[in-house]
Amino acid sequence: MAASWQLTCALLLLISVVVTATDHIVGANRGWNAGINYTLWANNHTFYVGDLISFRYQKNQYNVFEVNQTGYDNCTTEGAVGNWSSGKDFIPLNEAKRYYFICGNGQCFSGMKVSVLVHPLPSPPTSPISAEHSTPKSASTVVFKRGLRPLVVCYFLAWFGFVWM
Repeated sequence: MAASWQLTCALLLLISVVVTATDHIVGANRGWNAGINYTLWANNHTFYVGDLISFRYQKNQYNVFEVNQTGYDNCTTEGAVGNWSSGKDFIPLNEAKRYYFICGNGQCFSGMKVSVLVHPLPSPPTSPISAEHSTPKSASTVVFKRGLRPLVVCYFLAWFGFVWM
C-alpha cells in the first residue's frame, strides 16, 4: 500500500510541475450550433500556443473546416487546411497566428464561424532586482523549486496519512 501512495505522490508531483494547456470549448455549453455569436465568444478568451480548441456538435448535422481568411470571409472551404466531422473535435493550436474555422455545410452564412488569435506563451515574470544581480538558472532548478511544495505534501501524506486509516 505504501508503494501505491508513493506512486500517487510521484504522479501528483509531475502533474503539478507540468504547465497544462487550456481546452477552449467553442460556444461553451451551447457548443457548435447555429444562432450563436462566436465572435463574442472568442473575444472573451485568450488563446496561447499549445492550447486546444474543441468543437462539440451533432455529428451528422455539422462539421468544422480550418480555412484561410478568404475562406472565412466568403464562407468557402476551398483550400481548407483541415476538416473534422466527429462531433467532438479537439484541434491543437500549435502556432502563434490567427486561425479561422467555419461550418462547411452552409451554416457559415448563418454565423457558424469563428476566428481566434493565438498568442505565444508569455515569458515568466522576472524581478528587475533579481534579474540584474543573479546568475541565470537552469530550467530544472526552476521546476524543482516550483515542485517542492507538492513533494512535501506528498511526503507527509505518505508517512503520516496512514495514521488515520
